[in-house]
Amino acid sequence: MKYLSIISIFTILLTSCVTEPYIKDSGMVFGTTYAITYQHNEDLKSDIEAVMQQVDNSLSPFNKSSVITAINNNTSMEVDENLTKVFTLAKTVSQETNGAFDITVAPLVNAWGFGFKSGIRPTDEQIDSILAFVGQEKVTLQNGKITKTDPRIMLDCSAIAKGYGVDMVAEFLASKGIKNYLVEIGGEISARGKNPNGTEWKIGVTKPVDDSLSINQENQTVLEITDQALATSGNYRNFYYEGGKKYAHTINPHTGKPAQSDILSATVIAPSCAIADAYATAFMVLGSDKAKEILKKHPELKAYFILSDYSTWQSM
Repeated sequence: MKYLSIISIFTILLTSCVTEPYIKDSGMVFGTTYAITYQHNEDLKSDIEAVMQQVDNSLSPFNKSSVITAINNNTSMEVDENLTKVFTLAKTVSQETNGAFDITVAPLVNAWGFGFKSGIRPTDEQIDSILAFVGQEKVTLQNGKITKTDPRIMLDCSAIAKGYGVDMVAEFLASKGIKNYLVEIGGEISARGKNPNGTEWKIGVTKPVDDSLSINQENQTVLEITDQALATSGNYRNFYYEGGKKYAHTINPHTGKPAQSDILSATVIAPSCAIADAYATAFMVLGSDKAKEILKKHPELKAYFILSDYSTWQSM
């Protein structure tokens, strides 16, 4: 019996030392791809997709039954927990960036043909008329309801929703006690712990060349991160040409026109992916000089910029 006890204890110790496998799940969500790697003894794909569906049901303007669609159509002003969190964060980032990040740009995004309604390139007069009901100061959230100063105001969370979705999946994995994972949705990432090789997760930053079909996968650089989130914004994939001129999807909320700055690609590392996503968009609007000023005020943020002359700058 004594020897059996020793053997049993040894077996238990040996079993506890067996390394859990890394599971890889992938698919489509939010009109883009997702790829999630995590160390666990069970495939959680159905649960992960349920989390992403909850985010879609709240924030997707393409989802006719989503919360944000109801608000945009003025059929209901009530918000859920997901939209409450995103709206509050968006308001904060808007204030910190002097309005460079603004989720009320939906009518402008649509007018330029990048939103959930196709449009024709607007005239200056049309832009001015739309700007009259654009601006986060024109919409408030109180007691679980959105209040608009103008019923034509529409919300567009596309510049933060993917990052928020990443955070929600990461939060779910952490709730399962998972310590090593990488969540990626449409290029936005949250990484924790170690990769299957036992080192930090390696994230490639794509070279900013015109690539509307997302064919180019050549990296400008590779960043190593862990216990952080990362998001990249750039105007080299979502754009169109008309009359020989390029129109990119990042809209400057102040001018109502596609942003023109010296940044081709802005990668931001932050405590959460929603924060990284929002600031990456804002920096595309602001340009490198103003972006650097904001980074000095926010040491929790790190950035990697690819500039219009293809030089790079980083705060890491």
